[in-house]
Amino acid sequence: MSPRNLLEDPCWQGHDLGHPLPDATHAVSVALPRWSDVIAYEENEPSCRAALRAVYPRFGLHPLVRELADLALKESGLAPSTGYSCWPYPTEAAAEAAGNHCQRQALDGFSAIRTVRGLPCLVADPIRTMAAKAFWQHTGLGASSRLAAIALGKEASPDTAIAKSALSTVIQRLAGIYGCAEDAISLHPSGMAALHSALQRIAVLHPGRPVLQIGFPYVDVLKLPQVVFSGAELLLDDTPAQVQTALDRLQPGAIVVELPSNPLLRCVNLPEIAALAHERGIPVIADDTIGSGLNINALPHADLVFSSLTKSFAGRGDVMAGSLVISPFSPWWETWARSTASPQAVADLADADAIALEQGSCDVAERVAKLNANTQSLAIRLQEHPAVAQVFHPGRCERFNRLRRSDGGHGCLLSFALKAGAEKAARVYDALQVCKGPSLGTAFTLVCPYVLLAHYGELPWAETCGVPSHLLRVSVGLEDHDQLWSRFDRALSA
Repeated sequence: MSPRNLLEDPCWQGHDLGHPLPDATHAVSVALPRWSDVIAYEENEPSCRAALRAVYPRFGLHPLVRELADLALKESGLAPSTGYSCWPYPTEAAAEAAGNHCQRQALDGFSAIRTVRGLPCLVADPIRTMAAKAFWQHTGLGASSRLAAIALGKEASPDTAIAKSALSTVIQRLAGIYGCAEDAISLHPSGMAALHSALQRIAVLHPGRPVLQIGFPYVDVLKLPQVVFSGAELLLDDTPAQVQTALDRLQPGAIVVELPSNPLLRCVNLPEIAALAHERGIPVIADDTIGSGLNINALPHADLVFSSLTKSFAGRGDVMAGSLVISPFSPWWETWARSTASPQAVADLADADAIALEQGSCDVAERVAKLNANTQSLAIRLQEHPAVAQVFHPGRCERFNRLRRSDGGHGCLLSFALKAGAEKAARVYDALQVCKGPSLGTAFTLVCPYVLLAHYGELPWAETCGVPSHLLRVSVGLEDHDQLWSRFDRALSA
């Protein structure tokens, strides 16, 4: 049976609950086609969870990774009923980092590393399981589904020469996009793993100091330094006076910004913030996942730029990867790019994932240009619809436009809120004939009630930040823009 063509036959109805998005073994998203499915997922309802044939890999264990974890528990003589958990990692260093985190968080608990089928697995007792899960989610350092498939004998190990060529090609591709030297770029198992590597560098440069995140945060970008490193503080007011006050009071090890923010798609004044930070000897870390290095250029201002290559760079929705770029303009270039004392990442991108990443990204420039155009078209039409209260799109952000390359667009993401609020949003979501689930940047359109998925346990806080819980986030795909609009127009009339 051939894979389902999600451009023409999307997973949007109740019976599609749990279908992998895309229709592939290593899919990183899963269909949550109804508003009630999203609530059931967040409430951990057994019937909903049992229907899932995929999961975003940092939020749980992919079925293949789960199979390997269960095998490790079995070989350790531990039945699932004991409450022990298992977390496979790609390297011994990553597993050790997870174990050290668990020990810091729960002194009285037990955890140990057991190597199963060549992969180190962190086994944690019930006391340390929560810490093990948090490290897995926030760092993105876990073993990929491809590594698990190889360990289980379900897929063959890739040829080393082919993998090396793929890694080199991806690095060259990114160097061309960012306009930097190849040795400024490193590849990692996920975007969060790339941020983990950046924060390792900050921990050496400014040990024990927290980071300051400016602008409404993607949940794990804030949680990673808070939970795993030396803490983080969030500043929503990005006016120069407030930024200066926060910098002088907190004396952070680094500033972290997202270009643009998720899901409101607003951009900070990066040149202004970078100037204030650099005056105080503080580096700036920027996340350009949503904006895309093809559309914006953060390197003249940010010292480290990380990105989730899982998203629009790969475009396939079936490979986890991340990149970290050291700015050639950074005062710390020599320290980070040349010094042997610079910390090494605890895990590199696996060979099998590098091959998939290279294959997916070979058309990235052409594909991102089409995504830019389709998203712009949908944003304009949504703004004109009488049922829509507000559209959030970087095209409306002058700060984003100041970072935009001369031939760049605004990315594949938009969000919108409806005049009738949550009840109408649920009806529109259920009626939308597009794929519905987490993640973004895929070739097929992907919609989710983002705030429910990312901030379900803190919805009142999100509301105080100006982020409504009924907001719908849209990752626009490569569908014909007129046909895509007809799907949205019908749903808005539901």
